[in-house]
Amino acid sequence: MIHKMKVIVVMPAYNAEKTLRQTISEVPMDIVDGIVLVDDASTDNTYQLAHSMPITKIIRHDKNKGYGGNQKTCYDTALGLGADIVIMLHPDYQYTPRLIPAMAHLIASGLYPVVIGSRILGKGALKGHMPLYKYFSNRMLSFIQNLLMNEKLSEYHSGYRAFSRTVLESINYKANSDDFVFDNQMLSQILYAGFEIAEITCPTKYFPEGSSINFKRSIAYGFGVLQTSIRHLLQKNNMANFKIYRKP
Repeated sequence: MIHKMKVIVVMPAYNAEKTLRQTISEVPMDIVDGIVLVDDASTDNTYQLAHSMPITKIIRHDKNKGYGGNQKTCYDTALGLGADIVIMLHPDYQYTPRLIPAMAHLIASGLYPVVIGSRILGKGALKGHMPLYKYFSNRMLSFIQNLLMNEKLSEYHSGYRAFSRTVLESINYKANSDDFVFDNQMLSQILYAGFEIAEITCPTKYFPEGSSINFKRSIAYGFGVLQTSIRHLLQKNNMANFKIYRKP
């Protein structure tokens, strides 16, 4: 708890058996009040292993709902547990849990309602062996998105994020895709609603056990990102009325 605000870490998990223990071991439980893990019908022992760890709430989907569908369950559960600050941390150990205090304090202090761990600020991405095609795609897509959405974020594609309760209750995240573009839609909703986003330099690791979408799905994600940005532009200029921007 920070400034009497309850901090909940949510983990959208899929086949995270090899990295879950290391990720959990570095979560700073002196400020984190609870951990929610949602297992999206993993085919390994993620769900069974989670029960041997200090996790507050463990949920298993009977059928795979996708990355976005998993997050919807994560946020619904965290809000139901009374979270004031919700931090999404992937259990694949690509992002360090040691940034949780900094991200949570930025929100608890009232400076920002949303914080993103950016792999692009500094040299974290390439140092952590991000594949070159992913790095250049990230930079190109983020550049285009900044133009279309009139913003200045270093990247829109990090999966390490912290939100205030107010933000999650103000956007219609349940209307978003159940696939990977969910993350991008969520940032679009947040910016459209007028919330400011802070970025903090985040080291990252790419290794065989870490989760990553393949090239084919990366292409589909890229087109989804461009579609989201164009819709954001149309919505902002009152040229369209898309469901994801309606109040929940």
